[in-house]
Amino acid sequence: MKKGLINVYSLGCSKNLTDSERLMRRLEAKGYEVEFESPEPEGEMVMVNTCGFILDAQQESIDTILELSQAKEEGRIGSISVMGCLSERFMNDLKESLPEVDRWYGKFDWNAFIDELPDLSETEKVKDWERSLTTPEGSAYLKISEGCNRFCAFCAIPLITGRHKSRPIEEILEEVRALTDEGVREFNVIAQDLSSYGLDLYGRHALAELVDRIADIEGVEWIRLHYAYPSDFPMDLLDVMARRDNVCKYIDIALQHISDKVLSNMRRHITKQETLDLIAEMRRRVPGLQIRTTLMVGFPGEGEEEFEELMEFVRDARFERMGAFAYSEEAGTWGEQNLDDNIPQEVKQERLDRLMALQQKISDAHNRSMIGKEVKVLVEEFTEDGRYAGRTQWDSPDVDCQVIFESEEPVEPGEFVHVKITDSDEFDLFGTII
Repeated sequence: MKKGLINVYSLGCSKNLTDSERLMRRLEAKGYEVEFESPEPEGEMVMVNTCGFILDAQQESIDTILELSQAKEEGRIGSISVMGCLSERFMNDLKESLPEVDRWYGKFDWNAFIDELPDLSETEKVKDWERSLTTPEGSAYLKISEGCNRFCAFCAIPLITGRHKSRPIEEILEEVRALTDEGVREFNVIAQDLSSYGLDLYGRHALAELVDRIADIEGVEWIRLHYAYPSDFPMDLLDVMARRDNVCKYIDIALQHISDKVLSNMRRHITKQETLDLIAEMRRRVPGLQIRTTLMVGFPGEGEEEFEELMEFVRDARFERMGAFAYSEEAGTWGEQNLDDNIPQEVKQERLDRLMALQQKISDAHNRSMIGKEVKVLVEEFTEDGRYAGRTQWDSPDVDCQVIFESEEPVEPGEFVHVKITDSDEFDLFGTII
């Protein structure tokens, strides 16, 4: 067991990851050696940043803790601490069921973990937003707010994170400037609800202003937007996306469903026609825009007619990127307390399979339409078969396509190159460097 070594494991979303990176930076400032998600953990302690969003994510967090408990029993690690969304939500129950864990923290009190540790060197002063990046070279997530005021019927996020709270524009710009000095060129802007940015601080939508000012900073090559909410969408953002070359023509906006009946049950505060109008306006005002969305099947009130309506919507909308999941009740949500989850699991799964099979055909056709085109690619890695992998402006890290390409001259992760697309499948594009 190596003294002064701390392993950090980050589960769930990119918003969790930014918290883990902030934790790591503070630990390093106190003189600790920090490893990120080591496959063979050893050291004085580990910290697990958990996810509590849906059942599968909760189970993954618990399984990770149990695996690390085995390493503790074997004497490879000294102690286990847990933080994050799962412990914020279920701490009392978890303490009883997981006595192997030595310290528990929620989503917002993890600074206490750092304060309780002895200094191993003269502590370096760090700003609250400073992080030790774990993302590929040249890329970083940028969290601009925390929390959500929407209270959708299926979602536990407001129960975990609390009300929406925006970060000040000047603080975010300071962080971006510092990260560009470190060589970051791609900024993936994230929040539980991008659409509400600024309402709490400034009494107005301020996302368009923020993105415009980030785009002014020297060194910022790509700004990509994730997790917008369709209701009360800040339409002035579209003008900034169309006008600024370094704002990616990409937006991640979770629509969840299209049936008015299901949208009402979900408490989404938007109608089918309003959704269709929003998509049409997005595509009209931002030429070349590619949309990623998330949809849900099996929510209470979704009969076969409503599901077929959803399928027709996906056929017509032809989203370039789409994910989907089957509804499961989350304790404490409005849906769990007020609606009857009476759709059998096998029906939910069958609908999910049909929806994703449809989207796979759409994604395959979209990728084939890219053959022959030249695209700008951010290089991410050198592959085991001697090729390179990277992403276009229309592909978000971890969830979207990669561009697999060959190059006679070596290129480095974090570089931008131009690639001609020569082939595709439903998951990736293939090409050669120009």
